[in-house]
Amino acid sequence: MSTIRGVGIGQGVVVGPVARMADPLPEPADAASTVGAAAEVERARVSLGAVAEDLRSRGAAVGGTAKDVLEAQALMAQDPTLIADVDGRIGTGRTAERAVHEAFAAYRDLLAGMGGYLGERAADLDDVSQRVVAHLSGLPAPGVPDPGHPFVLVARDLAPADTALLDLGRVLAIVTAEGGPTSHTAILAREQGLVAVVGAPGASDLADGDLVIVDAERDVVVREPSAAEQDDARRRAAEREALATAPITPGALADGTPVPLLANLGSADAADAAVRLGAEGVGLFRTEFLFLDRATAPTVDEQREEYARLLAAFPGRKVVVRVLDAGADKPLAFLNDADEENPALGLRGIRSLRAHEGVLRDQLAALAGADAATDAELQVMAPMVATVEEARYFAGLAREHGIAVAGVMVETPSAALIADRVLAACDFASIGTNDLTQYTMAADRLLGSVAHLQSPWHPAVLRLVAEVGEAGRDLGKPVGICGEAAADPLLAVVLVGLGATTLSMSATALADVRASLMRFDRADASAIAAVALEADGADEARAAARAEADRRRPPA
Repeated sequence: MSTIRGVGIGQGVVVGPVARMADPLPEPADAASTVGAAAEVERARVSLGAVAEDLRSRGAAVGGTAKDVLEAQALMAQDPTLIADVDGRIGTGRTAERAVHEAFAAYRDLLAGMGGYLGERAADLDDVSQRVVAHLSGLPAPGVPDPGHPFVLVARDLAPADTALLDLGRVLAIVTAEGGPTSHTAILAREQGLVAVVGAPGASDLADGDLVIVDAERDVVVREPSAAEQDDARRRAAEREALATAPITPGALADGTPVPLLANLGSADAADAAVRLGAEGVGLFRTEFLFLDRATAPTVDEQREEYARLLAAFPGRKVVVRVLDAGADKPLAFLNDADEENPALGLRGIRSLRAHEGVLRDQLAALAGADAATDAELQVMAPMVATVEEARYFAGLAREHGIAVAGVMVETPSAALIADRVLAACDFASIGTNDLTQYTMAADRLLGSVAHLQSPWHPAVLRLVAEVGEAGRDLGKPVGICGEAAADPLLAVVLVGLGATTLSMSATALADVRASLMRFDRADASAIAAVALEADGADEARAAARAEADRRRPPA
């Protein structure tokens, strides 16, 4: 028996045999073309187009986040810069296969060097390259094995096209040697409810047929477990299955303290699925999808239609809409097309909107119009607020447009440290743990070189959350969490112990978080949070919280 550590996605546990992804296609030979540059260019264009169309078709078949991911891959296959690079390499005498391999590899290395979110997109380029080379060579595209029985899929990393179309009747769990909690494998595993452990380097040593326990809750893969370990894992899996099929109840602690569980949404299309999974409302509606890839901002009427569609899906329930959060990794031509040396610390969020107030006013007018036509409880919030004056400005502008409830996102240490004054100027706060961690730790979310610092478990981040929670209690104002931290079932308990009154997350995480909260009362949550705060680092905080949670609620 041996244990392989990684990052678990969700709280699932599975026992099953390993089936490994096939090795990638061999690198195309560095041989001169025998048919001429024009013919090679035509071959490359045909194969790139065919792969793009196949990816789009796969996306249309599955919908949801998977569709977005696969369409993004299709765009990679038709990226003008990459195609120009392929053409240029063919012009030096290379075959289409070799030119595609080299052009995609060069861009992959560029992204991998950037690390973080962009670094994790490098694996997507590898997959597109392999599919194009396979099409050129008349070979089957890389894909998931089919051993003829249920299995645990083990791979270096998974391409979106494979993850999106997994046979959920056969694939028990996913284990990858690479990737992280924001990789496409992790994102799609959450969406499809798959048990997964990612970023587990030891997975490379697993062989076909090895019996393993994939324990996402404990972030481990156990190789050749004992009979007792298998029995324990199957018992825990059965308990979790019973919870998943139990009637959905409002989020609450064991003593009945309500903790509404809300959904993070990126478009109105996902609203119905979120409701089915038990979302009690929306804690973060990202409006960027309406603005991206446009030369001009959408009109008030265009926006109103989309907002009304969202609000109509949640009658009588809270829907928190974040106004446009542009800048940093989301530049928009009509807001912030000027280069900045450090855009993460530049004109982004509310700063960018103030510089283009007409865009903000149009958005608030559209939201007010949608609110008047529906009966959801609309709330709006501003991103990247750092000062009391910014909070006061936004709340005043929202009320000027007839929106009754206006709040701010706490994503900067400055806003957290003076949360009492910031909250006095508005109606609520929602903590964006992703950016709060980035700015607290001075560690860019997009840089892999500092990824080890980007954990919301760090006591410095937790202390800032506690500051906001205390301010909310003193002023009687709600404090929500809408970053990725809320989807971590154990960290969710800690956040409630620090003063969070609502939690918002990907809808597929709701069941695990709901079950976790139901194991503890308010005193438990406060005690678990306290030991996490006393730790020296993120890993120590998580270990201390786990130990205290197990002590207070030992496994059955």
